[in-house]
Amino acid sequence: MKKVFPALAVAGLLTSPSVAQSVKRSDYPIQAVAFTKVKLADNFWLPRLKTNTDVTIPASFQRCEATNRVKNFEMAAAKSGKFATTFPFDDTDIYKTIEGASYSLSLYPDQKLESYIDELITKVGKAQEPDGYLYTARTIDPAHPHAWAGNTRWEKERELSHELYNSGHLYESAVAHYEATGKKNLLNIALKNADLVCATFGPGKRAVAPGHEIVEMGLVKLYRVTGKPEYLSTAKFFIEQRGQYKGYDPKSSDAWRNGSYWQDHKSVYDQKEAVGHAVRAEYLYSAMADVAALTGDQKMLASVDSIWNNMVTKKLYVTGGTGAVPGGERFGGNYELPNGTAYNETCASVANVYWNQRMFLLHGDSKYVDVMEKVLYNGLISGVGLDGKSFFYSNAMQIKNSAVFGQSEPERAGWFECSCCPTNLARLFPSLPGYVYAQKANDVYVNLFINGTTDLNVNKQAVRITQQNNYPWNGDLKFTVAPKSSADFNLLVRLPGWARNEAVPSNLYTFAAPSPEQVSIKVNGKAQPYTMRNGYAVLARKWKKNDVVEVALPMETRKVVANPNVRDDVGKVALQRGPVVYCAEWKDNDGRTSNIVVPAATRFTASYKPDVLNGITELTATVPVVKVDAANNSISTVQQTLTAIPYYAWANRGKGEMTVWFPERITDVDLITRKVEEKIVAK
Repeated sequence: MKKVFPALAVAGLLTSPSVAQSVKRSDYPIQAVAFTKVKLADNFWLPRLKTNTDVTIPASFQRCEATNRVKNFEMAAAKSGKFATTFPFDDTDIYKTIEGASYSLSLYPDQKLESYIDELITKVGKAQEPDGYLYTARTIDPAHPHAWAGNTRWEKERELSHELYNSGHLYESAVAHYEATGKKNLLNIALKNADLVCATFGPGKRAVAPGHEIVEMGLVKLYRVTGKPEYLSTAKFFIEQRGQYKGYDPKSSDAWRNGSYWQDHKSVYDQKEAVGHAVRAEYLYSAMADVAALTGDQKMLASVDSIWNNMVTKKLYVTGGTGAVPGGERFGGNYELPNGTAYNETCASVANVYWNQRMFLLHGDSKYVDVMEKVLYNGLISGVGLDGKSFFYSNAMQIKNSAVFGQSEPERAGWFECSCCPTNLARLFPSLPGYVYAQKANDVYVNLFINGTTDLNVNKQAVRITQQNNYPWNGDLKFTVAPKSSADFNLLVRLPGWARNEAVPSNLYTFAAPSPEQVSIKVNGKAQPYTMRNGYAVLARKWKKNDVVEVALPMETRKVVANPNVRDDVGKVALQRGPVVYCAEWKDNDGRTSNIVVPAATRFTASYKPDVLNGITELTATVPVVKVDAANNSISTVQQTLTAIPYYAWANRGKGEMTVWFPERITDVDLITRKVEEKIVAK
């Protein structure tokens, strides 16, 4: 596989020698270490990346074929037929899967996969109109476009068409493919489309706030590859169009009527709160971070900082999930974090990872990586089954018995009519190595604890860092630092908030009791004093070949309590060990979880179970559970073993009850009669 230059892409951020170096410009003060420079050997993540390569990506391509997503491109090329899927954004499932497959090619070269991708790219290219327009929902039959598309191009871009959304995913896919293979076949298609977009939109031309953000992020990536200033200026133009549309009713509380569903209710410079459709919002906030970094726009930076603070202090689930409200897949009000109706779209977790990585690169503060880690180990990977081919679109926080409570018990699905989540996961997983390390001048940041090696250049000196650990099950971390020759630099090891008595970087969640356990750090077997900077232990020394750093993180089972403003969690606790949040599932708990009580004095035992759910650390304790004796018309509590599993692993063994939050004591009992039960079941 030919490579034009080493890929420097990570988390959607890319720099390239093809960018004109003579132009001095602003950028992220910290640069992520490219995913191609980090080779994983990790027991937790590497099997997931391999499953993504061997199962998720092939299944995604197969389903794109079987559901006529590929056929749409073939018909667009022929300008004949009828759009064969449901949504005008179905084109993006192919783009996102190509993106994931391209990242995967850098990890696992595969000539057969590469050839198949080239065949798909040929079909995409043939579907593109001569001026660069690419949107199968219109091109197949321009006289009868998709109902969401409008009669003319871009007519319904603000609300429904997703024309620019499709373009954004095309751009991201093209950059990933170019970086992985050195080929320009998809990149040239993307650049032709981007040139049309830039010629159509901008000052003195057409104006719109894109209805579903991501074109802004994609244009930034193309700017990094080409250095073409129009791509960056158009991305900024789209961001700055928000709040200018006069057709909304600002007095309405309805998110669609007042524009907040699209983050279009006010200028981004005046937005201080995470609102509206969570995926759209977090793509916007990621783009705002990009543009603020690349243009030095301090006012935009201040806005995205405020929005992040609102999200992490008032709108984040304990699993890292975002977007509480099913209606509109959107953020709710402050502290609106219900469990029974939690939405938590998987795509929102993907977007949250992108956003927090960018916030770290802007500020160098570990709190952003703490949130990102929470998402990665909990709310993100819960979205894909252990088989790699079954998915959750939304990620529940509590499931009660359907016969009693009238709540359907969800099960993972192989595909969805709107299948944005499976393809989003397919593209995120293989880019994970690029989130592990970052650099700024003399500082090398260790952000994630994932086994493997990386080769860096620090002050023009070659340095290899090797990680060895059994994270997230064990807190003993080992780093071998091997410069080619002795070298002075700072190794900044993130000390996670959870290891410093901080459940999240806000008062939204706190640990029920402080831990006396302390982090310890040794270098070459000797205790190492260190200073702290923004959540990082700064190890400043002249490093010699094969210096060994050992970090011991206290791996206790902690009880988490929510801010009292989160009404659903009052009087309840969640369980966390290391970065992993736990839940109880029906399978391990006598068929029920909604009857479990976890008193304050409960102590848990942690045991690694290699044969359970592909290997997990399981938590057990003896607790009271509520039992109903229907024959004697009585209720009692009995002692029973509570078994808790990592939240990400639930719903891999069938349907049934699940809960993340446990009451500490019994304060009331809801009586539901059999007659009511029958009415509920009959609905």
